[in-house]
Amino acid sequence: MKQHTGLNATQNTIHTANAEWRPIIIFGAALKNDGAPTPALQDRVRAALAFGKQYKNVLYIPTGNVPQNGVTEADVMTGLLLKGGISAEHIIAEQTATDTFDSVVACTKILQKQGIGEQSVALATSPYHMPRCMLLMRLAGWRVQQIPFPYKNLPQTNLFHKTLIIAHEVLATGWDALLVLGWRIVR
Repeated sequence: MKQHTGLNATQNTIHTANAEWRPIIIFGAALKNDGAPTPALQDRVRAALAFGKQYKNVLYIPTGNVPQNGVTEADVMTGLLLKGGISAEHIIAEQTATDTFDSVVACTKILQKQGIGEQSVALATSPYHMPRCMLLMRLAGWRVQQIPFPYKNLPQTNLFHKTLIIAHEVLATGWDALLVLGWRIVR
């Protein structure tokens, strides 16, 4: 069953010129085969919700379009945000990105459309993924802030699997950084 997605990236801006909005990008994580959120995805949303409570006008941007059982990461995160008490008017679900690079590009377009400029953008993701997300967003031209993540860093698994996760992040960071720089040159 498809969940409510708040405003999507193609709809009009949601705030007035007078409002100071605090944007929070929540990077997606793989869903379970049945479309349910993994613990990593739930933790990313919980971290964003806890951080967002400090501010009056928060704009949540859940990003991710890798569907399982008819729902995307952004759909599931939007549902979790709504259950967490966030109004649909404070959510813009980014429904196109299939990887971290795509999320950075798509979220940059959303932020620009919303008139977000000088204030920093808060990022919610798992700690092993945070360095890549922060670097890519900075390379895309944003001031960023890491949202505290008081949950497990890596899934409960063996050392070999943890090493693979970290190696993937290291290699993907270099590749994605080149992609973002290239995108900034040609846009």
